[in-house]
Amino acid sequence: MVNSISNILNQQSVLGLFSTEDSAADALDALSEAGFDSKEYEILTGTPYPEGTFGEEEPKHKLFRFPLIGAACGFIVGLGLTTATQLAYPVVTGGKPILSIPAMLIIMYEGTMLGAILMTVAGIIFESRLPRLFMGAYSPKITEGFIGVAVTSAPEKIQKAEEVLKKCGAEEITNGQDTSE
Repeated sequence: MVNSISNILNQQSVLGLFSTEDSAADALDALSEAGFDSKEYEILTGTPYPEGTFGEEEPKHKLFRFPLIGAACGFIVGLGLTTATQLAYPVVTGGKPILSIPAMLIIMYEGTMLGAILMTVAGIIFESRLPRLFMGAYSPKITEGFIGVAVTSAPEKIQKAEEVLKKCGAEEITNGQDTSE
């Protein structure tokens, strides 16, 4: 765990800016051929392109699992809470059973919904890769219409990434975070 965090913090980033979608897609192909893993590079754009436009892998989301797990946990907690309460403080009324199912259903329903909602929020945060420990390179020109290809990798591979981006026709290459306009 500590080793993986130190690896993340020791990474460097380089950003290549492209003016066309085709040149950015070619850069992704060239990075893949140069031995970079698909997790080491990403597309940064201010325009909403559909998933897979640049030939990148479509992400496999697992968000649907979080509400199901949360609902199951909430149901179990609701069932346990109502059962334990009624058994700890038994109120015998006219020969009726101590565990009253209709009254328990309301608490179990609310527990199920609360668990599903809380786990959905946690799942959204997890699937969005938040918090992000290393932000990588960025340029304000991305919001002006340029397409950025950011490569975040070990320091010894950054020079190779710069060469690949230059070969593919990057109009500008920046290291680290660029705040100039």
